[in-house]
Amino acid sequence: MNPIKIVLADDHELVRDGIKSLLESEKDFQVIDEASDGVEALEVIARQNPDLLIVDIRMPKMNGLEVVKEMSKRFPHIKKLVLSMHDSEEYVVEAIEAGADGYLLKGSSKSEFLKALHTISSGGKYFAGDVSAYIISNFVNGKPKASSRPDTIPEELTNLTNREKQILELILEGKGNNEIADALQISKRTAEVHRFNLMKKLNVKNLVELTTKSRELNLI
Repeated sequence: MNPIKIVLADDHELVRDGIKSLLESEKDFQVIDEASDGVEALEVIARQNPDLLIVDIRMPKMNGLEVVKEMSKRFPHIKKLVLSMHDSEEYVVEAIEAGADGYLLKGSSKSEFLKALHTISSGGKYFAGDVSAYIISNFVNGKPKASSRPDTIPEELTNLTNREKQILELILEGKGNNEIADALQISKRTAEVHRFNLMKKLNVKNLVELTTKSRELNLI
C-alpha cells in the first residue's frame, strides 16, 4: 500500500522537524510538504492534495481551527489532526465543530501519536483526554451540537442525559468539579466536560443562571 501523504503546518520549524524525524521510520506515513502559517497551509494543501494535515492550533495569519474550518469546506476529503498544548474541553469542542478528525496534545507519546494517525487515516476519530462519549456522539456523528439550543422546554428536558442530570443535582448541591468527579467516580476532566455540555444545553453561563433555569424547568 502507498504511504499516507502528510502535510505539516506549524510555525515552529523545530516542531516540524521533530514530527518528520518521528515518522521517518514509519512506512505507513510520508511527510510530503510543510507550512509555517495558516495561509501557507491552505496553499500547500491545494497544491499537494495530501491525505492528511497535521496542524498546530496556534499559528500566524490563520490559526489551526480556522484552517480546519476552511478545509472542511474546500477539501472535505482530507483528514485533519489538530495538535495543541491546551488540554481544554472548549478547544476540543471548537476543533470538532470546525471539522477536525482528531485532537492531540503536543506532549503525547509517540505511540499515542501513531495511534491517532492510524485511527484517523482509517476513517476514525481520535480525541485525546477525557472527552465524554456524549460530545463525540453529538459532534462527530452529526447529531445536534452542544451549542444548539432547544426551542422549547420539553426539548431541553429531553436533551439532558442521565449523567447530566446527576451532574446538575450535584452542582445544585454546591459541589465543585473535584467533588463531582469523586462522587461519580469519573475524572475531573470528564466532570468538566459534562458540566460544559449541561450549561450549553440550558443556555446558562454561571451557577446563578443555572439555578434559576433549573427552577423554571421544575428540575429543583
